[in-house]
Amino acid sequence: QSQLVESGGGLVQPGGSLRLSCTASGFTLDRYAIGWFRQAPGKEREGVACISSGVDMTYYLDSVKGRFTISRDNAKNTVYLQMNSLKPEDTGVYSCVAGHYCSDSVSYDQVSWGQGTQVTVSS
Repeated sequence: QSQLVESGGGLVQPGGSLRLSCTASGFTLDRYAIGWFRQAPGKEREGVACISSGVDMTYYLDSVKGRFTISRDNAKNTVYLQMNSLKPEDTGVYSCVAGHYCSDSVSYDQVSWGQGTQVTVSS
């Protein structure tokens, strides 16, 4: 059974860092464009970052550029989202998705979603 599992969320103070992981089972992540989405309470879901398949081009939402980094470890079949200088407005449920291409910070033609991990930035 193909599935994605996120981990690494938690509570962090403003200015802190977290690294989220998205690990696949049942399929190989390096064949897909992997995106991270987030959804805050009362807000629409938004694409935060995307890494393409093949050449690993990366794309970011403007509000996270310079603070977040998306990367792959194909040996571990895992994609990471390193989040630095976190702000309260980064709070939300972060989910990873496997798709066929990135357009800006969004992965499209999606084939699999994870359940999400909560990130809370608060003092």
